[in-house]
Amino acid sequence: MGKRYIDKNVYEAAMERIAYCFEEFPQVLVAFSGGKDSGVLLNLCLQYVRDNDLLDCLSVYHIDYEAQYQMTTDYVAETFAALPERVGKYWICIPCKVPCSTSMYQDHWRPWQPDLRDIWVRPMPTYPYVINAEAAEFDWSAWDYDMQEAFCSWLSARFGGGLCCLTGVRSDESLNRLSAITSAQKVNQHSGLCWLSDRQGYALGHPLYDWAVEDIWTANAKFGFAYNRLYDLFYQAGVSIHKARVASPFLDYAKGSLHLYRAIDPDNWGRMVSRVNGVNFTGIYGSTAAMGWRSITKPDHFTWQQYMYFLLDTLPDDTRENYYRKLEVSIKFWRDHGGVLPQETVAELPNGIVSVQRQGDKLAARFVDYPDDLPEVTDFKSVPSYKRMCVCILKNDHTCKYMGFTATKREAEKRRKAVEKWSNLL
Repeated sequence: MGKRYIDKNVYEAAMERIAYCFEEFPQVLVAFSGGKDSGVLLNLCLQYVRDNDLLDCLSVYHIDYEAQYQMTTDYVAETFAALPERVGKYWICIPCKVPCSTSMYQDHWRPWQPDLRDIWVRPMPTYPYVINAEAAEFDWSAWDYDMQEAFCSWLSARFGGGLCCLTGVRSDESLNRLSAITSAQKVNQHSGLCWLSDRQGYALGHPLYDWAVEDIWTANAKFGFAYNRLYDLFYQAGVSIHKARVASPFLDYAKGSLHLYRAIDPDNWGRMVSRVNGVNFTGIYGSTAAMGWRSITKPDHFTWQQYMYFLLDTLPDDTRENYYRKLEVSIKFWRDHGGVLPQETVAELPNGIVSVQRQGDKLAARFVDYPDDLPEVTDFKSVPSYKRMCVCILKNDHTCKYMGFTATKREAEKRRKAVEKWSNLL
């Protein structure tokens, strides 16, 4: 589909979307992480409700992951303190499951875990609007994204329905985000709007989805918005504005910058090292081949398949079995079904290792034997190999995203039920 140009800038488009949400829904909830995108979104919403005397229709929530920069905590606290009295506030400190890629022993950790109170990175906030495990009236026992859905559904019911949650997600951060927001296959769009979808009991919107990171900083400068001053330190440390993040430090995409905690926030860093397994190692080697990149090497007397089994033998039983299941699925897929590859990639493959069938301008390739390594292929991540599996293991990539895995069986089942639900309305 070709591009369609409109006679407005991203700020004007975002304000129109925000206005639509306040007109369409009785209550609007902003997800505020303390980062640059959610900060601009919150300021734009405050700008709108002040101009239209709708302060009672706005609420803000922050999920506190315990281990975060002190400057982020300070910024969130200052932001909440400055919110108008009529705006709802929710500061969530819940021991839900949060993805963890610093440890080979666990695929998640739980912030604010009660039985580990003695080694919490910092004391739990005591503001009257804090929601902890004892006070929560919604299910928080599963993963953090499930907890957020449960919280939004609970809050919507508390308001009598009609809640719209807004996030600062921008689609230019990844192709997956762009596809998830703009895909024509989405069946739960609200009123045909790609950036707004219907969820279980509430709506979810991304009014900044077409913004670039440069637009975020332009808005901060133009309107004088308060922002997390941690970004100033990132800039001084030479971190690109495209890579500066304040998300949970143990996520996969945060590993490469975990070492910055040692210099920027040494007090919290000292407690983080003893809080979650593998933090110190990841802080030292997170941006090197030791944590799994294409440039990794193996012992000369091993094939990549042998090296993979050697690495798996060093892991706990449940972690090892998880990787075995992923590998089995990958082998079966590429041998029995095959994957669609660009013609240029197929042309780079050695003769005789695949059978191909044309599908439009691409080729469906089935591998006769699962490859050990394919150094001839330019696009390393597009083809399977035991070397890619080794990369996953070294990256502590428990979900094997680097192998091309996207949705788990549980997530696929959740999507199937959503498709069934909304297809009945067509």
